[in-house]
This record gives sequence, C-alpha cells and structure tokens, in this order.
Amino acid sequence: MSYERTTPCGPIAGCGCQWPGVAAYKGIRYATAGRWEYPVPVTHWDGTYQATAYGAACYQPRSFYDEAQMPEKAFYYHEFREGEHYDYSEDCLFLNIWTPADAAPGAGLPVLFYIHGGGFTGGCGNEKHFDGPAWPTKGVVAVTINYRLGPLGFACLPELSAEAGHTGNYGLYDQLCALQWVHDNIAAFGGDPARVTIMGQSAGAMSVQQLCLSPLTEGLVAGAVMSSGGGVSEKLATTAPAPEKYAFWQKVAAQAGCADLAALRALAPADLFAAWQAVQKEAGGMNCTPVIDGQLIPREGGLAAKRGDQRAVPYLMGSTSEDIVPPIVHTMAKSWCRRQADLGRPASYAWFFDRRLPGDDNGAWHSSDLWYWFGTLDHCWRPMTAHDRLLSEQMVEYLCNFARSGDPNGGGLPRWEPIAKGQSKVLRLGQGETRMGGVNMAKLTHTMLTNKAVGE
Repeated sequence: MSYERTTPCGPIAGCGCQWPGVAAYKGIRYATAGRWEYPVPVTHWDGTYQATAYGAACYQPRSFYDEAQMPEKAFYYHEFREGEHYDYSEDCLFLNIWTPADAAPGAGLPVLFYIHGGGFTGGCGNEKHFDGPAWPTKGVVAVTINYRLGPLGFACLPELSAEAGHTGNYGLYDQLCALQWVHDNIAAFGGDPARVTIMGQSAGAMSVQQLCLSPLTEGLVAGAVMSSGGGVSEKLATTAPAPEKYAFWQKVAAQAGCADLAALRALAPADLFAAWQAVQKEAGGMNCTPVIDGQLIPREGGLAAKRGDQRAVPYLMGSTSEDIVPPIVHTMAKSWCRRQADLGRPASYAWFFDRRLPGDDNGAWHSSDLWYWFGTLDHCWRPMTAHDRLLSEQMVEYLCNFARSGDPNGGGLPRWEPIAKGQSKVLRLGQGETRMGGVNMAKLTHTMLTNKAVGE
C-alpha cells in the first residue's frame, strides 16, 4: 500500500503502524532554528520526504548519561523508555502525524495536537506511550511534536533581547511554529485546520495554557485538553518577566567560562547542560520555564485569565489522585472550567483519574493517565486487565468526541456534565465505574503530604 501524499511543502511518504488502516508520517521537519534563534517554518522540501522514522529529540539531561544506571530515574525510565533508542540533537524540530490511511485530502477530520511534558527539560513526542495513538481508529488525526528543552529552549539574556527584540520561550515558539505548520499542511493528511484541539500533560499542559492565553494563537485553536498542569495558581506555574531570569543565565555563562554570547552559542551541548545544571543545583526552583516576553506571553497568566484573554474554546481538564501536588492541580483544573462558565464561554469539562495501575502500589501517579488517553496499553509492561482496557476505550472515545465537537459525550458513554454554576462534580475515571462525582480534598492533601514523588 502506498502512503505517499502531496503537501504544500512537497510530496511525502509515510508507513504503516500498529493500527490496521492507519498511516504514520514520522520525523517531519516543521522548522529550523539556530541556537537561541526563533524558529523559521519549513515551507518547501526537494524530492519526496521520507517520513518513516522518528526525528531526533532535543538534547536533555538524559542525553549525557545512561538512564539504566541511574536508580533515581528508574521509575519513569522503566515505565516509558526502557528498551527504546532515542537520538538527541539541537536539530530537533520534528513532528509526527497519524491519520486514517484512506483519509482523502481535505476530508475535514478533527485533529489532536499533543505537546509532551517533562518539566520543560525532558521528553519527546515518540516515547512508548505516544507511539501510535489510537485516535485515528476513531477518525481523528493525531500529531505529536518535539521542541527545544532546558537551556536550549528557555535561556534568557539581555544580548538575545537586543538581537531579536525579546528573549526566552524558544521552546514555546517551536510549539507555536509546529501549530502553524499543522494549520497550513494538515488538510493534505485529511485533517481540518479549523478543528485543531491542542493537548498536553504536566509541562505540556502548562504550554497549552500559555498558548491559549497568547494573542499569537488566534485562529489556530478549536479546543484544549490539559492534564496535571492546566489552569492558573499563585502556588504553581507562575510566570516572571524575562529580565528577572537574566542573572541566572549570566551565572550559567560564567560557570561555562563564556565571556560573550558568541562563546556561549559555540559551547558544546554537554558543556552547556553541565553549566546549567551546576547553577540550577545551587539556585533551586525551576528556571527553564516560560517567561513574560511581551510577545507570545504579554502578561502573567492569572492577570490574563482575569482579563478574559484566553481563547474562547471548550476545555477538557483534570489530574490524577497521586499527582505531584494533587489538591493544587485538581483545584486549578476545576477553577479554570468554572471561570469559563462565569465568562459565558463554551462549556468546559473536568475529570479526576484515580486508577491504581496494576503492577505496583504507586496508584494513579503523575502521567499514569497517558497510557489510557492515548490507547497504547499494549506498549506498557504492566499486567493490564479488562477493566483497564474498558477504561482506556472510554477515555479515547471521550477525547475523540471532544476533538470532533467540543463535547466529550456520545456513543453510549456515561454522561459527562460540564462545570457550571451549581454543578461542581467532575467525571471520575479509574478505580470504579466511570461516573460524575466529587473529590475528597482532605484525602488529596494527605496524599500530597505522604506520597513518594517519582520525578522524571
């Protein structure tokens, strides 16, 4: 079977995947960028693009050590990456598309565009749980992306601001560029550029949040899904002006022995990451994060939300019972949905995932819901049960319904009510029957105080 298509950039050849009748287009270069330069979209290629293998991920801490030899990394390595091979490079601006093989150009299928998490310092769009989403089996085009991470994606320096007019957020601009590329090219893969729902988890959810608050995404977003990081809070994911980060990055330059920007740009990636990690260890906190740059992020998220700057689209949001900070991320999600209702915006829906995954006693840990949303349980080492498969089928159906219409309901699924005045229940997904219900906040707070965090 031929998987060749013609895009505005030129012809492209894909391949099959684990789902019969689904075509995969892997490692599509969507943009180019030098170190700390903003991305330039790809608009043309010569010959037929061979999109049959995943592109390189951005350099990240794990690029420079063997995860298998790091006990503190064992949990997530065993869960999502063990036995896999990843290439790492600064040349990492690639995306992946899965679509029904028989989807005609311009078929108008809805699109789910996924942004991976990893604390803005790790991850890629083709780890085990992302490798072949089930969504195209339901008539929804799937997209995952790579973007710049760590010091390559989020450095802020006055010299860079003088050069480009603003600094920081290089990784977020990559995401925006990928979203624009999808808007311009997805019809060739059967997708509808007017029906693109963006989705992310953890730092990916924070990224989706920023994109939904940005004036630069006008006309690009039809809906948004955020897991374990969506919403705004003074206790989590606050955004500082770029100049407040200058001192940190100047220390990184000094640590690396770089007297000027040219030397810092020429520094080997391993040395750049080593200098950043040395300064990060001393400084603490998160310093590779989005900043207020006056362009993509014109103001702090809480203020922007109060102003009503967010995209007036439907939202699907939630968290897990053993999340990193369970009560905070749960409240953020519900409060965001309620804000949309109070503003008279499209209906928004909240969930709570509490499935205690089989195979260990870690419960519904941070990121555990992703196996179910993507429908990739067969890639997981865990002894998944009939209950897990039914739950994943339901979650995939809800998600694909939402991508189609902005409403997750349909197909005989248990009714999911939006958050609204007088309706504060969320959809309970996981341990018991899927149903609307409340969440015990005292228990969540206890979980936050007693659980053993498993970091990426």
